[in-house]
Amino acid sequence: MSKKKPKQSFKNRKSLRKHRHSFILNDLEDKALSRYLKKYKIENKSKFIREVIMFEVISRLEENSPTLFENENQ
Repeated sequence: MSKKKPKQSFKNRKSLRKHRHSFILNDLEDKALSRYLKKYKIENKSKFIREVIMFEVISRLEENSPTLFENENQ
């Protein structure tokens, strides 16, 4: 069997999360989010929201980044 690596303490991580962002949902948005989390058995809401937001941000940045050659389809 392979040995498990010891866990790093959270203070030694390079990507320590220290910037707080908050937002407010209306009743319908909250209900939709709660139904989604329950349907897909997502237990960590903040991780889910963070991953969805960052996926969208990174996708749009890559999509709109300058290219060396223009696409012929545009």
